[in-house]
Amino acid sequence: MSDTVFRFGAERSYPLAHAGPDPRFSESLVNSVTAVLVGYGYPSLAAVEGRAALESALVASLHNSQEKDA
Repeated sequence: MSDTVFRFGAERSYPLAHAGPDPRFSESLVNSVTAVLVGYGYPSLAAVEGRAALESALVASLHNSQEKDA
């Protein structure tokens, strides 16, 4: 993990090391993030493809992938 330090001196926390499935990452988490985005005026993600894309983006931003360009 990088030792990047941000403007206010906080060390970087994300992305997290990822060794396998994360039980905290659930459909409920994706639904909660969707609700927050909609609350801020972003369009709803009614289509399955949109929800899948959001889930992929969340995983990519939260976790380092052990599988690099497999």
